Amino acid sequence: MDDNNFELLHQYWQACNYLAVGQIYLKDNVLLKQPLTVAHIKPRLLGHWGTSPGLNLIYVHLNRLINATGAKILFIAGPGHGAPAVLANTYLEGSYTDIYPEITQDEQGIQKFFRQFSTPGGIPSHVSADTPGSIHEGGELGYCLSHAAGAVFDNPDLIAACVIGDGEAETAPLEGSWKSIRFLNPGRDGAVLPILHLNGYKISSPTVLSRLPKQHAIDYLKSYGYEVHWVEGSDPKEVHADLAKQLDRAYQKIREIQQAARSGSDWQQMPWPLIVLQTPKGWTCPKELDGQKLEGTFRSHQVPLEDVTQDDQQLALLEKWLRSYQPEQLFDEQGRLTSNLKGLIPDASKRMGSNLSANGGLKLKELNLPEPQHYQLEVRLPGQHFGQATMQLGRYLRDVFKLNEKAANFRLFCPDETESNRLGDVFEATGRFYLGEPRSEDENLSETGRVMEVLSEHLCQGWMEGYLLTGRHGIFSCYEAFITIIDSMFNQYAKWLKTCSELSWRAPLASFNYLLTSHTWRQDHNGYSHQGPGFIDTVASKKREIVNIYLPPDANSLLVVMHACLSSKDKINLVIAGKQPELQWMDWKAAMQHCEKGISVWEWAGNDQNSEPDIILACAGDVPTLEAVAASWLLQKHFPELKVRLVNVVNLLSLTPGKNHAHGVSDEDFTKIFTENTHVIFAFHGYVGIIHDLIHGRPNPERFHVRGFKEEGTTTTPFDMVVLNEASRYHLAIEAISRSGTKGADQVIGGFNQKLWEHHQYIREHLQDMPEIRDWKWLMPA
Repeated sequence: MDDNNFELLHQYWQACNYLAVGQIYLKDNVLLKQPLTVAHIKPRLLGHWGTSPGLNLIYVHLNRLINATGAKILFIAGPGHGAPAVLANTYLEGSYTDIYPEITQDEQGIQKFFRQFSTPGGIPSHVSADTPGSIHEGGELGYCLSHAAGAVFDNPDLIAACVIGDGEAETAPLEGSWKSIRFLNPGRDGAVLPILHLNGYKISSPTVLSRLPKQHAIDYLKSYGYEVHWVEGSDPKEVHADLAKQLDRAYQKIREIQQAARSGSDWQQMPWPLIVLQTPKGWTCPKELDGQKLEGTFRSHQVPLEDVTQDDQQLALLEKWLRSYQPEQLFDEQGRLTSNLKGLIPDASKRMGSNLSANGGLKLKELNLPEPQHYQLEVRLPGQHFGQATMQLGRYLRDVFKLNEKAANFRLFCPDETESNRLGDVFEATGRFYLGEPRSEDENLSETGRVMEVLSEHLCQGWMEGYLLTGRHGIFSCYEAFITIIDSMFNQYAKWLKTCSELSWRAPLASFNYLLTSHTWRQDHNGYSHQGPGFIDTVASKKREIVNIYLPPDANSLLVVMHACLSSKDKINLVIAGKQPELQWMDWKAAMQHCEKGISVWEWAGNDQNSEPDIILACAGDVPTLEAVAASWLLQKHFPELKVRLVNVVNLLSLTPGKNHAHGVSDEDFTKIFTENTHVIFAFHGYVGIIHDLIHGRPNPERFHVRGFKEEGTTTTPFDMVVLNEASRYHLAIEAISRSGTKGADQVIGGFNQKLWEHHQYIREHLQDMPEIRDWKWLMPA
């Protein structure tokens, strides 16, 4: 770079740094037209300075690259606590004012901009959904690189410039994310440019990668398949020149790989570029305070000068720091960026804060969905025939892939469980993505496959989040017990969606759809380690307007539910369904009606004939439904005068009062279904506490007696699992007898307990469930 270009870039960087510091400290005198006083300082100093100058430097140089090449770049700040930097850049380029016109491009606007940062009624301290150009908050570290990869899938013109802090590089999810380049096909996908920022420290201790010998760090990154472009230093002129050169080289390398792939040439041995930027933490802040170093140390991580309102020396040091950026040369008298610096801002359509991919709903195209009834199972009578719910769904999803092949906007993410989860029919329409050399024994591998199998729930979650946030659709299929690995990632995404729902400028996104199968009650090949329904509780704890929880009891209801989920927007849909052969309960019409209501009485399974029942059996989940229906059959067989009602819940949140969730049934309908006083024996798929939580506020909730998973498990028979957890048909029937006050039942109860003892003996001798259990079908009791 010539001296003039260097000086302009440096001044623009100085302007960004000035705005970043100002957001942390100032509420008045924002351009230092007067001597700085305590009256100009915020009473609470919040924010993170340490990573901000590095983020500013990268953003400024990416602007230069955009101007030079016309590249479409999505900026992802892994260290999202460096929001002062990202906000400063989006403000200077004008994208912030485009969305928030009250934050004007002048001195008054700067004052509002400063005052709102980390203050009540203002904006958060991270790169939240409020931030233009952001798809990644970065509050919880570890996910930036998987978000970047998901963003560029099927996005051939996009480059995701992903800044990774050296603290974040120590997290397990980030460590797993380096392999994401093995799942990028440059013939159809965009590119990820990782920029590993080594500034030396986390909050208070040194980082691993920053203390490695340089060559060791390079060899480590090369082992993942990257070509390392190293930039280091503390002299701005040298760093500017070197970073510009290495960015140009990295961009050229990306285009060479893409050109080779898109022209049919061999590209797989070409390493993807990665930039390492090693600069001081808190660069350009005061060198030291009271004899202790600030710049380049952990002491600059958050607020380097914490006592400026109490310590005159610190106040003077802050003023010197702010004036070192020479704001009078960066902004004119009205507080506008000088015209020569404005020339560094990309055109409006190219600004990173205005990138359409960062507001993916603006690019969202509706999925072309097949009619789900075409995949229905014929059910002439309930409880007579077996079927596999997820197998039927796999056929439906196969055709979702076919119908959207041209749009290329749908993917299935799964930790190597697609076949196991009985979704294998999708391989008639697409393959599992794989770039390596296939072997003769491999199956369904394809360089253009749309099934993304990687044995990392973190990567599946991160990829799908990035894919949806940039305007596409997907399903994440997983074993139920292991989805809890991403509990925290789910929490962060739910918070993001909740915030987006409060921002009118954020366009609606396709919903995040979880399909959990191989679930707690039917882990036939595995044991206790694979038995855990806790994700239901995690999802239910989020804002009810964001989440839905579905427990379809059979194949047809699963088809109805998943069709609705794929058509929905701005939701997180949790669907739990078994993959094993199970009795089928509803024909297509019944399934449609039941799922529309979310909760309904199965009149065929009871005998109350719409009169006041003596006892209510309720159920949610496929296995609990089987046990509840069988319990109803037992009760009617032995006590024909006992009026039994059976209620099935497919939409779990329909139990909650309507004020808490849009799907919550009205109090009137709830009373029609559950009456006001009748005892309810509830067989539930998960932990029992969530049912009690959901029905809080309903009439006499203490009459609900819930049986579900109580942390009893092992590798055993299907029926033994419900017996171990005291949720079997016999346990349900015994409690129903007790709660209904049925007289003269001792002999029947004794018979049920005898059956439980016989079961215990039988499975140990014959290694399978008793014939009367495994062959049981619904027949109207005589």
